[in-house]
Amino acid sequence: MNNSVADILTKLENADNKSKNMLENELVNFGEKAVPELVKNLTVVTGSVRGVVAMTLIRIGHSSIDFLKNAAASNKDMEWIANYLITEINQAA
Repeated sequence: MNNSVADILTKLENADNKSKNMLENELVNFGEKAVPELVKNLTVVTGSVRGVVAMTLIRIGHSSIDFLKNAAASNKDMEWIANYLITEINQAA
């Protein structure tokens, strides 16, 4: 598939579990270049889409951390989410 991160996030809104898994894998395959957009959308998306975004950032790993820290520093609503994800990334390493 040749979807953008935005396209995938839109598709996730109505995806069944199998499709969610495939779309999550597609996001992970983007790697670090998807991180800024994923972090930006973390406070915008809701429900299972937010869960997929969070899991994708964890799976991408350490290259997500600086973006999460910057987002938390500029948006207090993002702070707890960023801290949680950073903890998960560090534990997965």
